[in-house]
Amino acid sequence: MTDENYDAIVIGTSQGGRFLPVDLAKAGRKVALVERGRLGGVCVNTGCTPTKTMVASARLAYQARRGAEYGVRIGPVSVDLAAVRERKRAMVAGARENYASHLAQDGLDLIEGEAHFTGPKTLEVVLTGGGTRQITAPVIVIDAGTRPRPLAASGLGDVRALDSTSIMELDELPRHLIIVGGGYIALEFGQMFRRFGSEVTIVQRAARLMMIEDEDVSDEVAAILRDDGITVMTSSTPVRVEQADSRVEVTVRTPDGEQELEGSHLLSAIGRIPNTETLTPEVAGIRLNDRGFIEVDDYLETSVPGVYAMGDVKGGPAFTHLSYDDYRILHSNLIGHEKASTRDRVVPYTVFIDPQLGRAGMTEREARSQGRAIRVAKLPMNAVIRAIETGETRGFMKAVVDTNSGQILGCAVLGAEGGEIMTIIQVAMLGKLPHSAMADAVFTHPLLAEGLNALFATLDT
Repeated sequence: MTDENYDAIVIGTSQGGRFLPVDLAKAGRKVALVERGRLGGVCVNTGCTPTKTMVASARLAYQARRGAEYGVRIGPVSVDLAAVRERKRAMVAGARENYASHLAQDGLDLIEGEAHFTGPKTLEVVLTGGGTRQITAPVIVIDAGTRPRPLAASGLGDVRALDSTSIMELDELPRHLIIVGGGYIALEFGQMFRRFGSEVTIVQRAARLMMIEDEDVSDEVAAILRDDGITVMTSSTPVRVEQADSRVEVTVRTPDGEQELEGSHLLSAIGRIPNTETLTPEVAGIRLNDRGFIEVDDYLETSVPGVYAMGDVKGGPAFTHLSYDDYRILHSNLIGHEKASTRDRVVPYTVFIDPQLGRAGMTEREARSQGRAIRVAKLPMNAVIRAIETGETRGFMKAVVDTNSGQILGCAVLGAEGGEIMTIIQVAMLGKLPHSAMADAVFTHPLLAEGLNALFATLDT
């Protein structure tokens, strides 16, 4: 088979892969874009867009049930999960169509099929419609993404276990949803379905939820979920799963011995694994780490010169905005001939539970493990006037500050619009403002941001 030659090949169409091939084509390159599934990758199809759309429905149900607290009589609240699903599907379809409309670009060849390496710079694509194509280019960018990690437990082969994709296709509300996992996927779906009306139990192997967070943060998150009526089990491991008619029976090993859980549905939310097996990167000499993710340097280049990886497939935090920053780096280097890198970038994120958890920079634990001299500012949300007025007083604001320089090293905002408030602190970090600048700033009254005055003023007491 004769090779088809391109200037660049991009494999996958997640957040970074959505833009880079278009920009390369506009720059006069002949580009092949290979996609084996739906255009838009995880974010558009099974990640951010659909989950946050459903989170919005769940929050509205929660607010409606609280109406009496605000003097508003609404009556009984019920959730039509099929209608929630259709709203989600419409949102996804619109986002996908919007992306597809941008691919009509001269010099860009969309190839629908699954690619695998046959050499350092050559790929064979098994076409979705049948047949194969052999393509080659001096520049190849891998944006293949990840997929849910399957749950391993005795008897699971006979059990209908959901993952973060299939759970969003339910049209009837689970009676009792058992979730295995304690990260942000587990927490977002757990609170979502609790607000829809399901009984929810979260089973977490580790000693705490969200082990990457400081202990006070994860403890407060657990308290909020329990306050919402969710059962949270930590230091607990599922050892056996059985299907009994419409019931799922899970045997969990806990610090107090084995415990039997009976639910209607089981969700596995124990992380994600990279889509690298069928890509056969080892044939090209591309190094993987011990978890199967592609290794890259600060410029996102793999062990093979001219072959790059971006987004979730290279490991590290799996966030859409990080994938987009990868795109900016590759755009600068491949089109602008610059030397942009991932060094020293501050990676923020938000967990879309309610109240939100916004995080940026170092945790207190990380700073102390590095031997830094730090001070910690902390303010409960019930001390923020706007939070009191709106009845959203759960959580707290926290910032880690360098004792000597006064620079803000990191923050965690668990509160109403926590992601938005975190972003204000992140901008201050980017601008290297001392904490005193935040304490003395004039913020509009009464906004949630006004709480930053009081947060950083605690360091002066």
